[in-house]
Amino acid sequence: MTCTVIVGGFFGDEGKGKIVSYLAIKDNPKIAVRGGVGPNAGHTVVFRQKESKLRMLPSAVINEETKLMIGPGVLVDPNVFLKEVAEFNVKDRVTLDRQCSIIEGKHIEKDRLDAYLKGKIGTTGTGCGPANVERIMRTAKMGKDIPELSLYLGDVPLLVNEAISNGEVVHVEGTQGTYISLYHGTYPFVTTKDVTASAICSDVGIGPKVVDEVIIVFKAYVTRVGAGELPGELTEQEAERRGWLERATVTGRTRRSAPFNYELARRAVMLNSATQIAVTKFDILFPETKNIRNFSELTKESKKMIDVIEAQTKAPVSIISTGPDAEATIDRRRELGLLK
Repeated sequence: MTCTVIVGGFFGDEGKGKIVSYLAIKDNPKIAVRGGVGPNAGHTVVFRQKESKLRMLPSAVINEETKLMIGPGVLVDPNVFLKEVAEFNVKDRVTLDRQCSIIEGKHIEKDRLDAYLKGKIGTTGTGCGPANVERIMRTAKMGKDIPELSLYLGDVPLLVNEAISNGEVVHVEGTQGTYISLYHGTYPFVTTKDVTASAICSDVGIGPKVVDEVIIVFKAYVTRVGAGELPGELTEQEAERRGWLERATVTGRTRRSAPFNYELARRAVMLNSATQIAVTKFDILFPETKNIRNFSELTKESKKMIDVIEAQTKAPVSIISTGPDAEATIDRRRELGLLK
């Protein structure tokens, strides 16, 4: 596989950071490039018991050989970007596209004070919506307009396409989830752009013909932050009883939860042309599977869920996360004939 796109299948919070970080170690990509909205999406990565939280850099940051890039379709908060570059010491291997739009203080202020955005929609308050409005109005500042970013600027679409043409492994990381897509989600409780696989490709500047695999990530149960419908939603007390109660990476808000939704999963596979499925938090649903790395060691009950997901979606479950650490993963890709 040369080019693999990783996207979220539910409402965000599916654990894409875990899957991307595992693939970064296992597949050793030349480039990991991030698409999606901007710093309103937080990804948590755990590698060898060290936890890292990311809002701008790709989750492949844990592989020191991988070049990290941010595509032109992504909104960038310079303060968040520069903080992460320093924190992870990646100054020499990160490239920010010069066409990225910039989030300014005025965008954050509007996002946090606007009664509709903050009150009804429940945005993260990171300035993404107002910044995307300026992008559409053609009044936004770009990466090339900010001197502090000049050291990191480059032509990300060119670099990514050259790597693919040369047969290098490229991972394209999406953010958010299918059902908060501006076009395919539960409008108006959605983010400010499309975040399905097609849009993520557009964000980084690649066409559909160069994509080899689309891995869609589902959590073993469904969670959602903020307002909007959530079929089968549990009470907070019931979610806590089941061990499903979580807090969002960016906002710290409690995530609402519901059992795995096969109907939503089936449609998400369709919308993203997903070729593989990754399931995360399997160890939370089935505690006896924690840290297991071989499919044969799973219990009969947990294997049955995998069988049902595959039957309902008509897509293979190739990766199963059995713990927060990147290495706590069952990888079935070779067994299923998905690795060349």
